[in-house]
Amino acid sequence: MPSSSLPDDPLWPRASSWIVPVSAAGPHAVDLAIIGVPACRTSITPTHADTTPRAVRAALARYSTFAGARGVDVSTLHAVDLGDVRDPDGPAGELRVAAALSGFLDTDELLIAIGGDNSVTFSVASALSAGRLGECGLITLDAHHDLRDGKNNGSPVRRLIEAGLPGEQVVQIGIADFSNSADYSRRALDLGITVVRRSELRGADLAAVVARALDAAGRGGGPVYVDLDVDVCDRSAVPGCPSAAPGGISPDELRQFAYLLARDPRVRALDITEIDASIDAPDGRTVRLAALLVLEAAAGLASRKGLRP
Repeated sequence: MPSSSLPDDPLWPRASSWIVPVSAAGPHAVDLAIIGVPACRTSITPTHADTTPRAVRAALARYSTFAGARGVDVSTLHAVDLGDVRDPDGPAGELRVAAALSGFLDTDELLIAIGGDNSVTFSVASALSAGRLGECGLITLDAHHDLRDGKNNGSPVRRLIEAGLPGEQVVQIGIADFSNSADYSRRALDLGITVVRRSELRGADLAAVVARALDAAGRGGGPVYVDLDVDVCDRSAVPGCPSAAPGGISPDELRQFAYLLARDPRVRALDITEIDASIDAPDGRTVRLAALLVLEAAAGLASRKGLRP
């Protein structure tokens, strides 16, 4: 059923109507902003990830704003949509990302960047840091280290470290077997990155994993950036992620991580990456998961602010 033909019920407000265009936002302080960063041109695996921000916005129409288990309604947040960054690939595109996000952390509480491939982790995090990467932290939910040489969707973590982010303030959760090389694994170790492998998450207390990750990533005293690379999930659940492998974490686990991380005030921004909406399953399960990650992060922010329905 197309979102345009979904029933209208005034007692069941849709999440798609809660986030308003920034042009219509008015003078209110912003709690949450979303921005599309449709990068795709430097991806190691050819992708149409540029189709994803629009698809995720459309998928929000299928969900409400109320999280009963969390005890929050995210519509209590003032949320705006900053639109998409035009042509965000390459050096010129990274400058456009920086211009779009200039001064964001001075006034707003949480940014959600919807990719696009994983290269956006570098462009968005470096833009938000405003030259203070040494104080910042990074937590990735990802099957891959993203420490490759070059400038592509496999290199954002290496590029951030080379730009000044301390390796000791990087935590990588969900790193998968047979998805990384021995050389890049050694590079992570040499850089001081904290690695939580997929095997360590089986049966783990996810809240405890998040607490340890935040302690490590937050030791610089600055804001923490979170990368939700959806290919950390099991491939059967995310067919729209070209690099996902069988045996990844469940969508429910990733949703829990999004909520738990966004609930902490040290987390000021997160991205959702590596989804190619053009190859998703007919039921749209990967894009729908991304929409739910937006809502889980929003619920985390509402919880940290103590907002209730």
